[in-house]
Amino acid sequence: MIRPRRSLLFMPGSNPRALEKARTLPVDGIILDLEDAVAPDAKAVARDQIAQTIAAGGFGKREVLIRINALDTPWWVDDLAMAAKALPDGIVVPKVSSVDDLAAISDRLNDLGAPMSVKVWAMIETAFAILHVEELSTQARHAEVRLAGYVMGPNDIARETRIRMVEGRATMLPFYINCILAAHAYGLEILDGPYSDFSNAAGFAAECAQSRDMGFDGKTLIHPSQIDACNAAFTPPAEEVAQARRILAAFELPENAGRGAIQLDGRMVERLHADIARRTIAIADAIAAMG
Repeated sequence: MIRPRRSLLFMPGSNPRALEKARTLPVDGIILDLEDAVAPDAKAVARDQIAQTIAAGGFGKREVLIRINALDTPWWVDDLAMAAKALPDGIVVPKVSSVDDLAAISDRLNDLGAPMSVKVWAMIETAFAILHVEELSTQARHAEVRLAGYVMGPNDIARETRIRMVEGRATMLPFYINCILAAHAYGLEILDGPYSDFSNAAGFAAECAQSRDMGFDGKTLIHPSQIDACNAAFTPPAEEVAQARRILAAFELPENAGRGAIQLDGRMVERLHADIARRTIAIADAIAAMG
């Protein structure tokens, strides 16, 4: 089943007001954060607040994820123990760089008795992750690893590699494309990283459009003001959905049953276009069902 992931908003686990607000925002998903947004001396409190927030429910059809701290920190074990009991839809793991990192998370979740419905989202934010992203993606073949997809982390990539973050992201596009290819080749979802300058509405809208056109399934956000533009960018336009329905209807006609290509609206349409159309319709219907 296709699930819309146009917009996933990071919300600090140490901020009770933010956690409460998360239930009302028009996002497809919430990432309750224990990492960057939470000071070291607030980790334990944030952990408890996130557990209570998920237990209270009220998120409707929104996907609920927890971002734990990285495996090289002293907090991740306690984070994961809480998450295994809280039962979010998934766990976002920072700085995943190897198959061993994925194994450490999945083994721990299995030991804690977390159901397989709790998925793992690996953050791609190190040079090693980028260099080995296809190897990481092969783990999608193993259900016990729980790998659902990737979240890009451009700020950490820039910090580690000294690649400059420039408007339009020309410096990062080559490995972004590689990560998108690796994800979709193995049936994984992939979310673009956040746009930090939330006061720059035009720049953000342009990056959302670029993300969509590159093949990202959605984008992570750092501010509620970014939600509407992000949802708009990743929602198939009405005319695109209508065209998709015409393509499927044309191929369903008896006279086209055995044909690999047909003429429609003055252009040649192949069976592969029907596959694209089917996904477009599924995404549009899933978005409509979000309400």
